[in-house]
Amino acid sequence: MTRLGHDRYCDEIVHQTDRTRALLAGADLTAKVPSCPEWTLGELVRHVGRAHRWAEAIVRTRADESVPEDQVPDFGGPADSEPAALEAWLADGAEKAAATLREAGAGTEVWSWAWERSAGFWARRMAHETVVHRADAALAVSRTYEVEPDIGADTIDEWLEIVAFSQAHGDPEAADLRGGGRSILLRARDAPRAVGAEWLIEFGEDRFDWRRGSTETPDATVELRGALADVLLVFQRRLAPGSDRVEVLGDAKLLDFWLERTSFG
Repeated sequence: MTRLGHDRYCDEIVHQTDRTRALLAGADLTAKVPSCPEWTLGELVRHVGRAHRWAEAIVRTRADESVPEDQVPDFGGPADSEPAALEAWLADGAEKAAATLREAGAGTEVWSWAWERSAGFWARRMAHETVVHRADAALAVSRTYEVEPDIGADTIDEWLEIVAFSQAHGDPEAADLRGGGRSILLRARDAPRAVGAEWLIEFGEDRFDWRRGSTETPDATVELRGALADVLLVFQRRLAPGSDRVEVLGDAKLLDFWLERTSFG
């Protein structure tokens, strides 16, 4: 699958953070986040800012193992709970992460928890981390969520890669995503054809496989269809598949089965 390029991912870290910051204006930081009910809006913002700083420290130090939180500069963020202070801290972390990642270049080898140990991995991961958590912030303040077609589609790609990695490395929930003869089709009806915003997930006897952008229309066991932003939200467990913003055609229980067994961490 063709990626968007290292510079683009670095740009998106800042761009998606700026869009998240815009949601904080006049917001109640104690409001609960519907899609992450264990967090308030303020805690969500701190999570994103800490992720940026952690990735920046890994790449800046050329770490060959995970960097402890107490070694990450300004990891905790401001004591002040005012939106302006938190917004400034969030912006600063995103800018520093993007600058460090650009300076390093995609091919610089560093530690990661995943299949690819490089600065390029962290640029892409932090871009998508921010894309998804911007959706959480939008839900918390009851604002519409939109995403550019190419970055939204790449976010779905990366999520499928993460789930496949988890399955290959023994995650017990991801291990259940198998059993021949079943398939899930995701189809974004509003994305330009060139984006190829269609994904076929096929269950095999030992694991699942997936491909994107097929021009075929296979008879999938279940199809999730809607605007790209909404397909992304359902697939990332931010929007219920029963929402009237999407269509589920076929065996809805198979989609539920997938969603119940795919989570981050």
